[in-house]
Amino acid sequence: MWKSTFYSLFALAVLTALVAAAETRPNILLIVGDDMGYADVGFHGCKDIPTPHLDKLASVGTRFTNGYVTGPYCSPTRAGLLTGRYQQRFGHEFNPGGGKQGMPTSEKTIADHLKAGGYKTALIGKWHLGSEPEFHPQQRGFDEFFGFLGGAHDYFNDKGIVRGNTPVDEKEYLTDAFAREAEEFIGKQKESPFFLYLAFNAVHTPMQADDARLKKFAHIEDKQRRTYAAMMSAMDDAIGRVLAKLKATGADKNTLVMFISDNGGPTMPGVTVNGSLNTPLRGSKRTTLDGGIRVPFVIHWPGKIESGVFEHPVIQLDLHATVLAATGAKVPANFEPDGVDLYPHVSGANKKPPHDALHWRFGPQMAIRMGDYKLVRYDTTADLDPSKPKTISPAKLYNLKDDIGEAKDLAASMPDKVKELQAKWDTWNSKLAPPAWGGNPAAKGQGKKKGNKQQE
Repeated sequence: MWKSTFYSLFALAVLTALVAAAETRPNILLIVGDDMGYADVGFHGCKDIPTPHLDKLASVGTRFTNGYVTGPYCSPTRAGLLTGRYQQRFGHEFNPGGGKQGMPTSEKTIADHLKAGGYKTALIGKWHLGSEPEFHPQQRGFDEFFGFLGGAHDYFNDKGIVRGNTPVDEKEYLTDAFAREAEEFIGKQKESPFFLYLAFNAVHTPMQADDARLKKFAHIEDKQRRTYAAMMSAMDDAIGRVLAKLKATGADKNTLVMFISDNGGPTMPGVTVNGSLNTPLRGSKRTTLDGGIRVPFVIHWPGKIESGVFEHPVIQLDLHATVLAATGAKVPANFEPDGVDLYPHVSGANKKPPHDALHWRFGPQMAIRMGDYKLVRYDTTADLDPSKPKTISPAKLYNLKDDIGEAKDLAASMPDKVKELQAKWDTWNSKLAPPAWGGNPAAKGQGKKKGNKQQE
């Protein structure tokens, strides 16, 4: 009898411990904006577009002042984010153009890892990682999917919006619809921890806003900037609704919230300009200048990652690594991540910078940042000088601590630093795969062509 009682109590204790462990694993809310300007949030000094909900998140969380993504285009940075690896390692260097082009199925996603660990997983919003059945989000670790598969979408026309694989008759303004779906998903989660990837298409073109928000910004004379402001405001409203839902359900106390843009604002020739601003950064989406790759970057995890500013360079790959560490997710033995768990660095347990260097390759464009120094070759279309041919610049060296706008080239005066950074980039580059598709027509002087989806 006593043995039976002992084993029963032991089993109950183990079960209780497992339940407690499951309950302490954080929920994950990963929010991504699309083609946002670096200057277009209040916590970066924006004055003409109120972003109170993002500002509040930045005030209670940690704001990473040197936060980067691994490329200046939408799809590649999303591939890096979800796999935790530089996308150039598996050929996803450019936007897919359809057909069999998509994030390789050999790559496991963060949703795969978390789902295997008992998480409920959902993607709401933009996918842009392949449209064939094998690339579908529900084949890549997501239990639920509501959104669209391509790189851009009309905000009022529901053609192409699906729930799973079923077309949806959607009547709401798309940004508001994504907020609604996110609220509903959060409200359904009662037992298992969840991972919600909320990937807005705001503020990507087409430039479309609802009348009420356009009226709110009637004082902005420039029509494009006015529409952009209304779209940014809609996304901020949507984020506020989702964060409020977390609080209403009590999930906010145990949810790791992360926010980034997928790349810099498209402000210069070669891409569809949306009215964004990257001040004080130089450059635009599709360039390896900081205006193309440096983004708003915020993390909040109650009791863990709270109010503060972190100045060492970080990259979106680190979000993947931070989530895996926070959730205790098991990964395959052959998984080789490129990101770093940021928690020890933010908490002060690890005083060293998270990275010795960060790297970029986008066709003939390149960059490497080590400490304050950045070596870069970029598409000279970014110089906005129509008399110049659209070619790639020679290697230029900048000290970003002293020169955030990448205006003073130090290459001639610091040749040894140029050689050091070039050698380090060459070593990294030697381990990459060739692009599986695409190129960079803008860098070759072709500009954006009608129907060229790769340039979206």
